[in-house]
Amino acid sequence: MLPSEFLTRMKDLLGDDYDAFIRSYDDAPVRSFRINTNKISEEDFLKINPFGGEKLPFAENAYYFDYEKIGNHPYHHAGMVYVQEPAAMSAVASVDIEEDWKILDLCAAPGGKSTQAADKLTNGMIVSNEIVPSRCKILTGNMERLGFKNAVTTCADAKRLSSLFGEEFDLIIVDAPCSGEGMFRKDETAISEWSPDNVRLCAERQEEILSYIHSLVREDGYLLYSTCTFSLEENEMQVDKFLCEHPEFELIPVKDCVKSNTADGINFEGCKTENIAECRRFYPHVSKGEGQFVALMKKKYDNGIRIKRENALEEIPKNEQKIVFDFLDATLEKYDRKCVKKYKDSIVYFEPDFVVPKGVAFSCGVTIGTVQKNYVQPHHQFFMAMGDAFKRKIDLTPDEAETYLKGNTIPCDCENGWAVVTVDGCTLGGAKAVNGTAKNHYPKGLRKV
Repeated sequence: MLPSEFLTRMKDLLGDDYDAFIRSYDDAPVRSFRINTNKISEEDFLKINPFGGEKLPFAENAYYFDYEKIGNHPYHHAGMVYVQEPAAMSAVASVDIEEDWKILDLCAAPGGKSTQAADKLTNGMIVSNEIVPSRCKILTGNMERLGFKNAVTTCADAKRLSSLFGEEFDLIIVDAPCSGEGMFRKDETAISEWSPDNVRLCAERQEEILSYIHSLVREDGYLLYSTCTFSLEENEMQVDKFLCEHPEFELIPVKDCVKSNTADGINFEGCKTENIAECRRFYPHVSKGEGQFVALMKKKYDNGIRIKRENALEEIPKNEQKIVFDFLDATLEKYDRKCVKKYKDSIVYFEPDFVVPKGVAFSCGVTIGTVQKNYVQPHHQFFMAMGDAFKRKIDLTPDEAETYLKGNTIPCDCENGWAVVTVDGCTLGGAKAVNGTAKNHYPKGLRKV
């Protein structure tokens, strides 16, 4: 049962479109996935696609689907796809991301928008932040599964991040915590927790986040603000207030593919932003998906904020160098020694010329593994992100991959040593080849039962 106060508010917002909006609640929610082109091209995936689906009209490499238990499929384990609600894809799809950008995703868990943005980068990098530690673990796991190399996950609030970074990001994504009105069709918990007071509390939290994070956008960079709610207080009013207080930003149009599948922003009484209609509203009666609000803002000039920070990455200790580099030389066809660093107790691989601040990074680049006495114990992420460079590869069919995903040993015909296990050419995990048998290295917590 939808809250009566919510219905009254929506009737005031939608006017003649209200009846169509209400009828959309009789329809079942739709599901969609994105092809992770960091792992496999759209063309190649469609040749083996078992999930079917109609292509989304506003997001690249994205398809609706009805397949049951997609998360159990080996292709999902291999990071070929990411399941994401259709409307949620509209935010990142609103901006043309360039391949060398530095991006910060502020409220990133579980990782939908981060992985969508990171998939556009070839020599850029992304900082994916989540304030809740348990959710940061989920975020890190999804970044790991999809095999992104130049990614850092952090666990901090907006105030802390604003003290650690200067004006250095080309794009900051603020998918702000909100009252969740756009999720009512699929989430009964969101309905039970809704109230006008909660809307006001969310708006206050959003305003605080924006007050800190805006300073990290570089000149000519972008601030992408989104919510999954419909309230004016959390959307157009929030954007209007921000723009009034920060004249260095301007509201700009989103990409046409998103604009044509969404409704205009609402011009409320007292609004000072003349082009507030450039904000976008994703409604279930307009496009197939739930609710989403998007505002894309561009920074017109630099405020001169520069922050020096001490790098959390260190050089490999001399007593570990031979162990580490002998392991990498024996395992990989090629790699850049300059990118091999020490982060806390782990050996990591991180390419960008980017200073990672101390004290907030949950993970940094690719975790290669840990040095234990006179050998390296490899991490799952090492296989997932750097599988293409491995000397030894064991390729499986989807049926064969089911055996591997259950933690069983598998036969192999490669020489002894660490090998990457792939399914239809995409990295699934790792194994230790010993005399024709591959000993399973797939993490126990991820195995199928």
